[in-house]
Amino acid sequence: MQEGPTAEAARERVQPELVDEVARDAAEVEGDASPSGLTDEASEQISSPTKLIRIASMVRTMLDEVRRAPLDDAGRRRLAEIHERSLEELESVLSPDLQKELGEVILPLTSESPTESELRLAQAQLVGWLEGLFHGIQATLFTQQAAAQGQLDQMRRRAIDQPPTAAGPSGYL
Repeated sequence: MQEGPTAEAARERVQPELVDEVARDAAEVEGDASPSGLTDEASEQISSPTKLIRIASMVRTMLDEVRRAPLDDAGRRRLAEIHERSLEELESVLSPDLQKELGEVILPLTSESPTESELRLAQAQLVGWLEGLFHGIQATLFTQQAAAQGQLDQMRRRAIDQPPTAAGPSGYL
């Protein structure tokens, strides 16, 4: 079963996301980078994915706990402190672009002892942003995998299309 020219053209248009310094430098040399020297996606990086996942799991668990049981004043204050500390830790592993985005969408808790509703909303907002971040990472990985598969297919086609080279005289008798 052969693929049509549209499927082949679609594969060739996919551009992988540049995520490390070496790839970014290569893009600058090849002229693929934007005028700022970075691709839009390359500026959105995470320095410690495992820390990000641990924080996200903790935030989700805290949100579940807040939904299950009523909190007293001391519990609400403690949860607000944990929420603020979680945001600080998240910012430490995010690129400046992602830090800015997080700061724009997550509103700080304003009172010393927020209500349970305020805590639930703040936690749900943070969980939603983290889930969106994870979906974006998955989409990027899928795109990179599709691009790599397309490049591999293209290399295979080139190898098949090239005529075998004539073997010249060898040094053996």
